[in-house]
Amino acid sequence: MKLHLNQDDARYQIRGYQPGQVTVNNEILIRSFVVTATDLIRDWPPRSCEELQAVHFELVVSLRPEVVILGSGARQQFPAAGSLRPIVDAGIGVEVMDTGAACRTFNVLVAEGRRVAAALLL
Repeated sequence: MKLHLNQDDARYQIRGYQPGQVTVNNEILIRSFVVTATDLIRDWPPRSCEELQAVHFELVVSLRPEVVILGSGARQQFPAAGSLRPIVDAGIGVEVMDTGAACRTFNVLVAEGRRVAAALLL
């Protein structure tokens, strides 16, 4: 599916998604990553919800988002509650959804000017 976002302030935009890959700007990513409107962290270590640990989200919290969207892969899966502790302790909202839905939601929130981070598992 091809996604479109028209946001002049956004340095990074999700342009497309298909299982196993996401296009950010013109770059095809095939490994998990974290993206905000202004930051792209390639090769985020976890590959599945089972691998997620609190340390993985410390990096996401350091980006200072108001909300984190976790794209859990082809289907919605929830990580262990303890892995989300850094987000909860920082008072940041978190939503878990499949990666395709996370891509669409990221674009909508960026277009609204929200400080959102998408942590996408591939």
